[in-house]
Amino acid sequence: MGLSSPGGIFGISGFLQFTHKGAIMNLRKLLMASALLLAFLPWDAFAVKEIRIGVIYPLSGNFAAVGRQIRAGTELAAEIANNVMDLEMTMAKNKGIKSMGGARIKLIYKDHEANPTLGADLAKKLILDDKVHGLMGSYHSSVTKTISAVAEQYGVPMINGTSTSPALTKRGFKWFWRTTPHDKWFTKDLFELIKGLHEGKVRGVGAVSKSDLGKISAACEKTEWGSHVCSLIKGFAGEYGMKLRKSMLYSAKSADLSSEVRSLKNSRPDAMLFAAYTSDAILMMKTLKAQKVHAKLIWGQNAGFQKPEFVKALGGATIGVLTRTVFLPKVVEIKPIAGVVNKMYRERAGVDFNGASARAFTGVQTWVHVLESAGSTSPAAIQSAAKRLHISGDELVVPWAGIKFASTGEEIGQNTLGSGLVGQYQKQSDGSIALEIVYPFDLASADMIYPLPSF
Repeated sequence: MGLSSPGGIFGISGFLQFTHKGAIMNLRKLLMASALLLAFLPWDAFAVKEIRIGVIYPLSGNFAAVGRQIRAGTELAAEIANNVMDLEMTMAKNKGIKSMGGARIKLIYKDHEANPTLGADLAKKLILDDKVHGLMGSYHSSVTKTISAVAEQYGVPMINGTSTSPALTKRGFKWFWRTTPHDKWFTKDLFELIKGLHEGKVRGVGAVSKSDLGKISAACEKTEWGSHVCSLIKGFAGEYGMKLRKSMLYSAKSADLSSEVRSLKNSRPDAMLFAAYTSDAILMMKTLKAQKVHAKLIWGQNAGFQKPEFVKALGGATIGVLTRTVFLPKVVEIKPIAGVVNKMYRERAGVDFNGASARAFTGVQTWVHVLESAGSTSPAAIQSAAKRLHISGDELVVPWAGIKFASTGEEIGQNTLGSGLVGQYQKQSDGSIALEIVYPFDLASADMIYPLPSF
């Protein structure tokens, strides 16, 4: 049959119909191939220009000072991530998130005012109105508890760097990860230090008998954080063979702690242990001094005991006082990267890194590594990247072995490579007062002062 035959298979009408069908089939194949290709690419690989992270911290009221220091730490980390700098950190090399075409980190700050309900409301606003890709926060464990519950409800990833209540990583959450060690680890460090005193392992101090250092009393502010610390102290006292003479909770907003101090004094402890924020830590120490209370050892569970305001308000009364932390300026002597970044922070904030600000910096650094690995702002991709994350300790300003999150066991999302320090306030050669490392023993930067001098 000829091509021109009207009835032939290759007639004009047949030819047009055949060509039309072929074009449609080819188009369908092209669309299917394109769909398959797009399915294997991050959905936002070409669209994301900035990655929005909602950052919720206390930025006003009694906690404004610590909030400013924490904010400065997060801002510095974001600045390093968004630019190329001569630092031995992966995030300083890429000018943004390289796997997402150089997308920049944008931090959106909210002030929770130490109010858990407000914190939860702000988290919802950031998720629904600001369309953030993730959350950070929030210093207070009680506020972190409510914010992370909102994040879990909406399936939004949250990385926490500064809240230390052990309960936060015991809820089996799928969208919550914590970089900092928690209070159980920090409290155990204190009892390991006391054990070291008994065994003669502490630099500059001979062995101390249990009869001289065996009785302890504790006072903790009564939010989520402080209540947990007091329960931990009770548990470790039994485990380490110490006698707990007194344990009490009080309000951090108290204007007068006279009755609490009298109760501590009457318990006649060898060591007094505290969990306090800044204003109540200062008030507690002033009241101890006014009532001429003396103990051989005073230890504060970080927070208020490590803030610049603590030394500024109390001066020489801080000499010999112990506090747990994750960062001290003395760390720069063993970690060069910590010295370089701490100098940058001091130029920005006017003070050295402390435990809270150094951990906040590390929180943003962790976000950068997770996003780089994810290659996407998709929650599922971020979740997968967090599960396989491993940051080397060499890159961190804090003296940890690294960051790696637990994906099984009782503490899902907890960094398993963190560790703490115990510092002691001592007078320096220039007359200033600064924290020296006394634990771990192999990192000690000075002889420990023991027993504690009288006020």
